Amino acid sequence: MDVRRLMVLRELSERGSVGAVADAMRVTPSAVSQQLKALEKEAGYPLVEPAGRGVALTEAGRALARAATDIAVAIERAEGEWRAFMEQPAGRVTLVTFPTGGEMLLPGLLTRMAERPDVELLCTDTEDPDAVGDLTADHDVVLSDSPTTSAAWHDRGLQVVPLMSEPLDVALPQDHPLARKANLSPRDVVGETWIGVPPGYPFDRVLEQVVVATGQPVQVAQRFADNGVVEAMVAGGHGLAILPRFTTREHGNGLVTRPLLGVRARREISAVLRPDRFERPSVRLVVQALREEARLVADAHGAA
Repeated sequence: MDVRRLMVLRELSERGSVGAVADAMRVTPSAVSQQLKALEKEAGYPLVEPAGRGVALTEAGRALARAATDIAVAIERAEGEWRAFMEQPAGRVTLVTFPTGGEMLLPGLLTRMAERPDVELLCTDTEDPDAVGDLTADHDVVLSDSPTTSAAWHDRGLQVVPLMSEPLDVALPQDHPLARKANLSPRDVVGETWIGVPPGYPFDRVLEQVVVATGQPVQVAQRFADNGVVEAMVAGGHGLAILPRFTTREHGNGLVTRPLLGVRARREISAVLRPDRFERPSVRLVVQALREEARLVADAHGAA
């Protein structure tokens, strides 16, 4: 049955006349009568009967009016509970991250959220940077290291919250001749063999800039999505790589990192989410905790 029609019946039971219901609901008496007739058809029983110059509820009408009152109470209770939920951070929040973003941010984030036991944070990771927009359909918060200016995100109306900008360095074996330099330029690495990442990943775009800056192609011998594998390949002397500054393990791993000057070698880390989910206090709380943790990580590495 149509809830709005049930509310018309309830009003009739309390106000006593079609005219009074029409005045209260700011519609015509004819519109009220039409709603009652439609409700009778849905119910399969007469709900009103003539009474003097007006109408009165039948026994079935009175029973259904009582049920309508129960429904009205339930609706108000639900709306009240929803308002309370929307005003106080509570409930489950789901988050998906790329692996090194999780390595940097999740331990501290979960420590922060442990102070808010009313919010349950469930986290997972993904290797696919192109899936960010699709992941927002199934997760409340998506951590991404793709550019925050992604046109596709904005075309879909997604909320993008910048978290941090992380430098991307050249990783090279610790006994490599270039390791003696404090900084490297695109010209320094011409002719080197590279351990790359899948095409389209943020690190791969740095190599594209090296090509533009030098006019020389780069030789990518192997490609891996897992930074740990890339680190092992570099440490084993199989090539150079572009790796993130904050999570690359240098000491005791057989590799060192050096800043790459002359090109934009950074990745922008952001939280991406649907704007309606951003309105939930629990989601806002998680995003704010992410911003605070990202600031702490960046400060610890002397980065903006």
